[in-house]
Amino acid sequence: MPGERASRRVWIIWATGVLAYAIAVFHRQSLGVAGIEASERLGIGAAGLSTLAMLQLLVYAGMQIPVGILVDRLGSKRMLLVGAGVMACGQLVFAISGGLLDAVAGRVLVGCGDAMTFISVIRLVNVWFPPRHNPLVVQLTGLLGQVGAIASAVPLIQALHHYGWTPTFLTAAALGGVSLVMVAAVLRDARPNRVTERPRLREAWAEPGTRLGMWTHAATQSSSAAFLLLWGYPFLVEGQGLTPATAGVLLSTLTLLGMAFGPVLGYLAGRHPFHRSRMVLLVIGSTAGAWAVVLLWPGRAPLWVLVPLVVVMAWNGPGSMLGFDFARTFNPAARMGMASGIVNGGGFVATVAVIALIGVVLDLRGGTALDDYRWAFATQFAVWGLGAVQVLRYRAQARRLAKEALARAAEAAERAEPGQLGEGDGEVAGADQPALGARPAQ
Repeated sequence: MPGERASRRVWIIWATGVLAYAIAVFHRQSLGVAGIEASERLGIGAAGLSTLAMLQLLVYAGMQIPVGILVDRLGSKRMLLVGAGVMACGQLVFAISGGLLDAVAGRVLVGCGDAMTFISVIRLVNVWFPPRHNPLVVQLTGLLGQVGAIASAVPLIQALHHYGWTPTFLTAAALGGVSLVMVAAVLRDARPNRVTERPRLREAWAEPGTRLGMWTHAATQSSSAAFLLLWGYPFLVEGQGLTPATAGVLLSTLTLLGMAFGPVLGYLAGRHPFHRSRMVLLVIGSTAGAWAVVLLWPGRAPLWVLVPLVVVMAWNGPGSMLGFDFARTFNPAARMGMASGIVNGGGFVATVAVIALIGVVLDLRGGTALDDYRWAFATQFAVWGLGAVQVLRYRAQARRLAKEALARAAEAAERAEPGQLGEGDGEVAGADQPALGARPAQ
């Protein structure tokens, strides 16, 4: 582990990892603005588009825990190299695809490589930076990674319109080559500290704080993620009648505002840890309310109604990060990777569900008129309702366990004789300890 101050070399290593992550985000979201072109090129409808996005995200979600184990064994550099290569191959296949099967293969490869990236970069942060800097650097990693989402909006739309399908996605594949070269030339792995305790997936899942984090991630992320990854652009262009350029600006605005809101929500959660779940419920409720206004608006919603929707959805991404904070609070360090994998996987499974529901409803209604999109996007309310109920449920369980743990700790302290506690025992209730009340779920 490096010293207490991060050197220039450490920042260069981190910046390289962030670049690899930004390129992965670009690959992940490149389908979102290509939905209309993909439908025409591949001869598929809404259900086919949903299948492409769903399989990509299912692969991503399903690989979270296995990738966490492999990162510990192989190191971040190897996993980032493999991930960049696999995503480049996926975009290459997608560029030359002429049918649904080829396109599915390409998106599955993109999802597979993408799954190897974020956890590897977070591992770099944990290995190279002092613990007190980790929260800030992780937040910066997420923010700067969204540059890839911005590049996948307006620039990709312009490239598709000016150069066509194959040249655009061949260029995207070439970005994977850039990532490969940068990671190979710059990145260095430090040997991870050995963990004496063998973490078990069952224990991580049994912790209510883990499931509180999972449902937080699921209920907050799914709407904006589905909007950015696939259905936002068609909804704005076909349903609301906006020009492609205006739709691209709104998608970019959503991403930019999310980057700006992240530090704000992180600061509030740090200053008011007893109100984190209330923040989560506020994000869910405001998102549902903004969508209700747009979907119930008579006729096409004017721009001054769509802009507030984008602003409200921009809180979704930062709100979902609170799920990882719950996992960190209520799990020991030995099973932090597994708990984070459960949280991340749950969020993307919910996103897949929203994408699928929208696609199925559009196909059942047989069109892409405004009313068809209204009924399709109304399916989100089921996910928000279930998520809010589960957040309340596991918040209550986590609170109860935290109070019991505090009571046991107080009782043990009262029984202890003077001088019996060691010098470092006062730190036992730190954030790495499970549900010892350092930051109860409120």
